[in-house]
Amino acid sequence: MEVRLAKSAGFCFGVKRAVETVYEQIEKQKLSVQKLPIYTYGPIIHNEQVVSNLEKNGVRVIEDLEQLKNVEKGIIIIRSHGIDKATFAAIEEMGHICVDATCPFVKRIHNIVEKESRQRKEIVIIGNPGHPEVEGIKGWSEKTAHIVESEEDIKKLDIPKDKEICIVSQTTFNYNKFQDLVEILKNSSYNVIVVNTICNATEERQTEAKEIAALADVMIVIGGAHSSNTRKLYEICSKECSDTYFIQTLDDLHLELPKSVRLVGITAGASTPNNIIEEVQSYVRRNF
Repeated sequence: MEVRLAKSAGFCFGVKRAVETVYEQIEKQKLSVQKLPIYTYGPIIHNEQVVSNLEKNGVRVIEDLEQLKNVEKGIIIIRSHGIDKATFAAIEEMGHICVDATCPFVKRIHNIVEKESRQRKEIVIIGNPGHPEVEGIKGWSEKTAHIVESEEDIKKLDIPKDKEICIVSQTTFNYNKFQDLVEILKNSSYNVIVVNTICNATEERQTEAKEIAALADVMIVIGGAHSSNTRKLYEICSKECSDTYFIQTLDDLHLELPKSVRLVGITAGASTPNNIIEEVQSYVRRNF
C-alpha cells in the first residue's frame, strides 16, 4: 500500500511568519527587564495545539476590544488573518505595543479595498461571512462592503447597475468556486474589476489535494476544526474520494483499511504543524 503526502501540506508562509513572530516576542520578553505581558488578538492561527502551547508560554488570547480594556498594558500581536482598520487604531490608542503579524497577502487586500473604496467603487468580497479574515478585509473599506459566498448571495446584492464593482477574495477561498462566482457577477450586467487575491499557496494546495484524492482509495485531511482552508480541502477531497477523513490530530483517526486499499492520500491545512502531519503519516505507514 502506498501512502502519498501532499508536498504543500502544512504551514503556509503567512502562518509560519505569524507563529514565529509570537515565539520571537516570548524570547525577547524573557530577556527584558520590564517583562511585558503578550497577547494575541484572536487565536494566532486556527490550530488548538499551537494556541495551547503558546498559552503554556504565557501568551493570552484576547477576543475583543472590551476584553483588552481590562488587561495590563503589553504587547498585542495581530494574527495572520488581520483585523479591521478601526480595531487597529483602537489598540494603539489604548497604549499597547502593536506587533502586526497579518499575512502580507491579506495586507495587500486591505490596501486594495481601502484604495478602491476611496475611489467610490462598490467592494464585493468573495468569502465566508463571519470569518476573521473577511471581517478584517471588510473593515478597510470606506463604505459598506458586500460579502458573497454563493449565487444566492449575488442575487440579493443591492448595487445599482451603473456602479463600478471591485471584486476581491478571501485568500483561502475555493479557487474554482471563486471563478464561478466572478462569471455570474460579470454576466449580471455589473461593471466589474476583478483582483484574484486567493494566495498561490491556497490554489496550489487545493489543486494538489484534488489530484491526490482522485487517485486515492482513502484520503486524510488534517487541520483545526475552525480552519476555513482545511474545511475547503475536505470539501474538495470528498468530491473526489468517498472515504475522506477530517482529523485534527492522530487521536481522531479511527482507520480500518481493507486489503484492497492501494493508495492512502494525506494533506493538511495551512495551520497544521509538521509534527502532527508526520505523526499521522508515520502511523499509517507503520500500521497498514
